[in-house]
Amino acid sequence: MYGHYNGALYGVVLRIVSSKEYTEEVIQDVFVKIWNGVGKYDESKGRLYTWMINIARNTAIDYLKSKSFQNQLKNHSVSDFVYNLKSSGDANGSDYIGFGKVLERLDSDKQELIHLAYFQGYTQIEISEKLKIPLGTVKTKMRNALLL
Repeated sequence: MYGHYNGALYGVVLRIVSSKEYTEEVIQDVFVKIWNGVGKYDESKGRLYTWMINIARNTAIDYLKSKSFQNQLKNHSVSDFVYNLKSSGDANGSDYIGFGKVLERLDSDKQELIHLAYFQGYTQIEISEKLKIPLGTVKTKMRNALLL
């Protein structure tokens, strides 16, 4: 499982956390959560890949909001944690398994929602506020996009 999905999950976490060092910490937590929670996966609610990306995204967001991360930021200079995504290469990006091609098939409004949620780390509530659309609409469109 790690061999098949590490690149894609790493890319999602890296885009949210923006640091190789922190991404490596988070990705460990992600795979532990996947391993421990695989019994909770319900294929009738979506694909395994989608379930794992949600775990990765939520773990990365939780990490950014954690007190320990906030304290670490206070002790590092900006250049220590800012990472240029262009230098990461395709092998570690979300397009490693063709995620970019899947996104291209979506309508532009759904692409924007997925981009905000999975690449920029916005919650559904934050997306609703940012785009000034009802939360229910955000949830429905994201669910429909993820079922593709």
